[in-house]
Amino acid sequence: MDDRVLNILLVDDDDVDVMNVRRAFKKANIVNPIYVAGNGIEALEMLRDNRVPAGRRLILLDINMPKMNGIEFLRELRRDPDLNSLSVVVLTTSNEDRDRIEAYQLNVAGYLLKPVTFVEFVDVMATLNKYWTLMELP
Repeated sequence: MDDRVLNILLVDDDDVDVMNVRRAFKKANIVNPIYVAGNGIEALEMLRDNRVPAGRRLILLDINMPKMNGIEFLRELRRDPDLNSLSVVVLTTSNEDRDRIEAYQLNVAGYLLKPVTFVEFVDVMATLNKYWTLMELP
């Protein structure tokens, strides 16, 4: 397996946002595999049973989701000794200060608001790709 492949887990319940991320990856020529979970419970299951391959993993996390929201997911992730070091970037529509503060207290690598237009979405994904290409991930 290529040491530079980054397995991305997108945790988002909105099918349109998932489609936009996939389209933005394609438009920005980002070839990292994307795995999708519709809520925090599903995401934890996928990580724990290695449906998202172990190794270099990055989580793109929405905050507002059913069953287990993004903040609840982060709390559980940080309590798990096998998963607590994973890098998480919040990608959400929530502009609530309390969500942003709590996310950073739970050691997220970044907190980004979902762009309104597709062109902006592509720009955000391309910038994230540059960031994680340069970043040393476990």
